[in-house]
Amino acid sequence: MSATRYDERPDFTRPPLELDPGLRDRIAAHLRALYGEEATSDILPELTRLLKVHHAHKPAALVEAGLAFDPSRRFSERDMGLVVYGDMIRRDGRVPLAALDDLLAEFLGRRTFNILHVLPFFPYSSDRGFSVTDFLSVDPRLGSWQDIERLAGSFKLMFDAVLNHVSSESTAFREMLAGAPGFKDLAVVFRSPEEVSEDQRRLLRRPRTSEILTRFQALDGPIWAWTTFSPDQVDLNYRNPRVLLMVIEALLMYVRRGASMIRLDAITYLWDEPGTTGASLAQTHEVVRLLRAVLDASAPEVALVTESNVPHDENVSYFGNGLDEAQAVYNFALPPLVLHAFYRGDASWLTDWAERLTYPSLAATYLNLLDSHDGIGLPGISGILPAGEVSFLVDRAREHGAFVSFGAASEGVRSPYELNTTWYSALNLDNSDEERAFQVKRFVASRSIALALAGVPVIYLHGLIGSRSDVQLALRTGSRRDVNRSSVDPVMVRQNLADRGSKLSMIRENLGRLLQVRVRQRAFHPNGGQSVLRLARQVFALRRTSPVGDEHVLALTNVSGQPCVVEVPLEQAGVAAANWYDFVSGRGWSARGGSLTLALGPYDVLWLKPFQEIEREIERHDPRAGSGALAGGLPG
Repeated sequence: MSATRYDERPDFTRPPLELDPGLRDRIAAHLRALYGEEATSDILPELTRLLKVHHAHKPAALVEAGLAFDPSRRFSERDMGLVVYGDMIRRDGRVPLAALDDLLAEFLGRRTFNILHVLPFFPYSSDRGFSVTDFLSVDPRLGSWQDIERLAGSFKLMFDAVLNHVSSESTAFREMLAGAPGFKDLAVVFRSPEEVSEDQRRLLRRPRTSEILTRFQALDGPIWAWTTFSPDQVDLNYRNPRVLLMVIEALLMYVRRGASMIRLDAITYLWDEPGTTGASLAQTHEVVRLLRAVLDASAPEVALVTESNVPHDENVSYFGNGLDEAQAVYNFALPPLVLHAFYRGDASWLTDWAERLTYPSLAATYLNLLDSHDGIGLPGISGILPAGEVSFLVDRAREHGAFVSFGAASEGVRSPYELNTTWYSALNLDNSDEERAFQVKRFVASRSIALALAGVPVIYLHGLIGSRSDVQLALRTGSRRDVNRSSVDPVMVRQNLADRGSKLSMIRENLGRLLQVRVRQRAFHPNGGQSVLRLARQVFALRRTSPVGDEHVLALTNVSGQPCVVEVPLEQAGVAAANWYDFVSGRGWSARGGSLTLALGPYDVLWLKPFQEIEREIERHDPRAGSGALAGGLPG
């Protein structure tokens, strides 16, 4: 989110890029690890040329900003992300991206959500945007690059880099089939399906159960292409350095078009190697390190985000050493653990996991999500929840109307991969006789955990407004995932917000209050301190501390429908304050005998701050963050 933009055309009269010797050595080392010494001598000059051309697009103000950039200050408590599809908002007379901009201006306070992730907005042939036909264009059905750049003027914009595969309908793949020399070895292909043996296929770990090889007819005969995700999504061949250079050129263009963050989609399966699991191979990490070095050299303010829905320890490996791979990793274990806690009314497993959570450096953090456009992934809890508890989670979600998608684990075993549902439906039964306000309270309580945990919270639009699963849409399209991908009608949003008794109005009032507090309190800074408190099985509790240690928040969530009372010794609270203020209820609490005795009703959330720190905040009179999300707010 910068007022200064890259120039549309390169200006070669500007001082040329002088690549830092250390960065040049890093880039060369990663290329050697992937392709060897001889190939690196051919690749490095072309990669250097791409960096120099990119630099020639960069005005002096951006060059200076990059030199002054401090990676440890990339994220703060003010950062909160909203995730949308580019065509999720429909409005007569407006292209979808312009209609999205209208909605964000009218209903969603820009000062509450400052990160916007627009899911793939490129031309595509299937998989709702993730089977890309042209990486360098905006789908004309959505809008134009001008619409994207307009959004980038108001938000830190996250682009999807769908690096694993390309559409079988893409010009590039069609050129490969036609034998065009410039597209030779674009994809991972075999002349016979027997070249990948049954034993090798059983070793593969995949998010799908479809055939790994798909037959295509090329100019010189049939070929079988590696298709990790679907027959329409052909895996790119990163053994070919031309493919890597093509991808780097696209990433640099995304930076020039306004990307502040680049999400490496399905990065887990980037490098295909028969005889391995095909997941998170050493070469894949080498590519991520190379892309990080390229961005460090060309745009250090742009963050790499890895999308790796895999077991937690494997997922966090994409941080590298905290300085050389992703600056942000999705916290994929969090959504199923939170859902499990609310199903059981017991936060024990969530607490155990959070207590072991590690943060690799001040320059990297987690993106804390509860749901996504795909639903709720399950691989993240492998090895964290016992098998019986995973089965319980899946069965309970099915009772709530969730579909279950399967993947292929090693040895060809089918295993649950994700729950296809909206977050609201996963928590609240359609046929329940519970009052609406009670269901909203449960929903908001669940969201409070992702807001309080150290990291940057990101919320999918349907998870913000409390949409129910759209089973009819899934039936029409034949895709389980579409239960969570329906369009949002701005007129209906406006009407529901005008009705104080509507679900959306209740969410605006209750969740909106948490969102406002979240972006105002320095104790929620991603680099601040975090301690997990063990108070009661049904309570998830954190102590958050600002990076310099001068502000504190106790964040407690009752994950059960039963009231409880907990004792918080002041030594665990981190500050010997007698009087505390709860931002959620607007009431005070007083310590007695060295402890805070706190009563929590069903699904209560308490965010407590020492009253003396609030006094100091008032004296500073620093109105950090504004009012904002959902019409006057989803903070209200």
